[in-house]
Amino acid sequence: MSIKVENITKTYGDQKALNNVSFHIRKGEIVGFLGPNGAGKSTMMKILTTYIKSFEGNAWVNEFSVTEEKLNVQQSIGYLPEHNPLYLDMYVKEYLSFNAEIYKVDKNQVEKITELTGLTPEANKKIEELSKGYRQRVGLANALLHNPDVLILDEPTTGLDPNQLIEIRELIKSVAKEGGKTVLLSTHIMQEVEAICDRVIIINKGAIVHDKNIKDTLEDKNLETLFAELTNPQK
Repeated sequence: MSIKVENITKTYGDQKALNNVSFHIRKGEIVGFLGPNGAGKSTMMKILTTYIKSFEGNAWVNEFSVTEEKLNVQQSIGYLPEHNPLYLDMYVKEYLSFNAEIYKVDKNQVEKITELTGLTPEANKKIEELSKGYRQRVGLANALLHNPDVLILDEPTTGLDPNQLIEIRELIKSVAKEGGKTVLLSTHIMQEVEAICDRVIIINKGAIVHDKNIKDTLEDKNLETLFAELTNPQK
């Protein structure tokens, strides 16, 4: 298993952000982690990336424990957080080269990833000059620099226009499939998982309420009603 989550509970004060959550993701799967805002998606992703350290249960990435082998977990993961942190006054190539030094990867990898993510025409622009779509490409390129086995992408298409949405979705899908990478992608948009994913996990109020492959998910007549209820709760 590329990702294994066992009985994770995370509490903030009196509120359970995650309630005894378990799931496994096989190598090479693209899994959509779907749910309304506040369902627990980002909390789970922060646990898997070792950003959150205090919780009950355990999880493993590439068979490395997130509680006991944090550095190995971090080296196995490419992470794109919901709010993509970028140094806006740096040039694209400069920013990626800077991060390549931190990762201790060959600078040839910068050229390779720049081309892979379609950033070559923008490589000599400042990041602040880029559209939101191209800024997301920079974030994804940075996540791929050290050639991780697992990509964790938190709401990667938030705020994009329709054309940018299609471009980023296709980019994620091609990068994952061609590179044989495992992807956990959070979203609250059903069309997103339909376009990209092999499997769908739906979380609500910190608990898993659905976990099926994409074919069975799309054939589930109850799912549209369920998701409508989750995204438009009765007042």
